[in-house]
Formats: sequence, structure tokens, C-alpha cells
Amino acid sequence: MGPEHQAEAQRPLTLAELMSRHHDAGRVEWIGLRPARTEPMIAVAAVDVTPSGLVGDRARKGPRALTLIQAEHLPVIASLSGHNAIAPATLRRNIVVSGINLSALKGRNLQLGSAVIQLSVICAPCSRMERALGHGGYNAMRGHGGWCAEIIEAGSVALGDGLFVV
Repeated sequence: MGPEHQAEAQRPLTLAELMSRHHDAGRVEWIGLRPARTEPMIAVAAVDVTPSGLVGDRARKGPRALTLIQAEHLPVIASLSGHNAIAPATLRRNIVVSGINLSALKGRNLQLGSAVIQLSVICAPCSRMERALGHGGYNAMRGHGGWCAEIIEAGSVALGDGLFVV
């Protein structure tokens, strides 16, 4: 253990210090585009990010330009809705990330690929989740539906890119 970690271990951390610590950066696991409201999602390996969201997605500029969900929540949603597994496209979120708690990142500027985003509001499930996941699907997603984000700086994002606080 280095001297900086020894000193840290001897004093309690402040709440601000605790809230700024993450084990590692997040990682982009899946990217999907929603060409229209009810059309199937299209999985892509990389995409440009504009102030209006992902190029090819139906989103628009503002606090809901992009949607993200944690990969770790997919098995939870599957279990709560009676499925063995759920494909990311079923949940209609744009980006699936693993390895970092999205809820701990709200209000911070985040580097996503070469774009900068900011999580804005919880991405609540819609009534279509009841049809997509079956009886109780709407409630299975509550608390696990991810986050909406605003685009702060345009860029691009690809599978395997990181998500981290800037």
C-alpha cells in the first residue's frame, strides 16, 4: 500500500470523496438505434453523437437525447419478469454499459467515447414494457430502467469505449 493510501486509511473519507470514487470506468457493451417510435431497434458497433442524440435514432435535443442502462440490471429485469435473459433491444435503451453505477454519476459530466454527456433524469419504463416483457414487465423495470442523458459535447461512441467522469 502506497503512502497516499495509508494516510487515506487513517482518516474517514468525506461524503464528497466517497461519491467521487469509482472502482473503474464503465464500458460500452451494446449500442442501439430506434429509427421510429415502434420500429425494431438496430444494433450498431459505433455511432456519431450529436446534440440531438445518436445519428439514426429518433431522439431529439435536450435532457432525453440519449438513454443508457446498466448491463448488470438486465439479469435483474429478466428475473423479475420471469425470463432467463433479456436482449438489450427489448428494453429500447440506446447504450448498455457495464462496470460502473450509473446512478452514482447523475449531474456529472461524463466522457462516453469522444462525446461528453450528463445524466439528467431516470428513464422510467413505458407501458410497452408490459407487452415486451409480459405480465408485470412494467414493474420489473421500475428502478432498473436506466437514465436519460443530455449531450454536452458531440463526438462518437463505439463498443468497448469507456464511460467515466471528466
